[in-house]
Amino acid sequence: MDYLDGLENKSIYVIREAYQKFNGRIAMLWSMGKDSTTLLWLVKKAFYGNIPFPVIHIDTGYKFPEMYEFRDKLSQEWGFEIIVGRNTQCIDGGMGPESGMKLDCCTELKTNALKQVIDQHDFQAVLLGIRRDEHGIRAKERYFSPRDTEFQWDYENQTAEIWDQYNSFMREDEHYRIHPILHFTELDIWRYIKREELPIIELYKSHEGKRFRSIGCVPCCSPVDSTACTLDEIIAEVADSKQSERAGRAQDKENLYTMQKLRSLGYM
Repeated sequence: MDYLDGLENKSIYVIREAYQKFNGRIAMLWSMGKDSTTLLWLVKKAFYGNIPFPVIHIDTGYKFPEMYEFRDKLSQEWGFEIIVGRNTQCIDGGMGPESGMKLDCCTELKTNALKQVIDQHDFQAVLLGIRRDEHGIRAKERYFSPRDTEFQWDYENQTAEIWDQYNSFMREDEHYRIHPILHFTELDIWRYIKREELPIIELYKSHEGKRFRSIGCVPCCSPVDSTACTLDEIIAEVADSKQSERAGRAQDKENLYTMQKLRSLGYM
């Protein structure tokens, strides 16, 4: 077994454990980025080519056109059910990145939109493609992470996870976030994408000397200087980079503790 096989096997184990523990009342959050697309592929592998639960896309209305195209194309090719969640009341009311603090916008258009989807469909658990190396606050996460009725995360009081034993005891007022690729790094993701020949959005490849390392809403993402046009070039660039992966994400720059605030309030 090589290194990537070990990462894959651990993720598949977590995915199957979650599916069994929550009796199928589970969904997956998909942003169309490299991490969540990798997770989607791992789910497909875990269930022998099938994706046996719905896939949620939280649509703020501010995503890149390439992301919508990728969503529609891949969902048709891989044949999974997709749920598009939008906080239409806030969007219709004018909430957006230009209307105030990024914290408020992310809370309403992402966190509260996800709350609405979970409440509507009565999901007990949601799989997310986050990694510990991506941001300091995510390094505090567990594979099985409970949220209360307000979707708040008590990051100062978490159960230890040892010997592949995961806490899934759920009170009536809780749901769980499941994080099957916590142990991957950005470099691991790109190496795995290359090995598995996974589709990716072209935004990750250099165009006129710029490419995106992290994608989300258009007003909140900036490209980095890059000439990497192939997977091999991206892998080499990431391996040598000293810059943070999320250096181009506006919500990370607004306030040192913005991401911690967002995640404690239920953000992905």
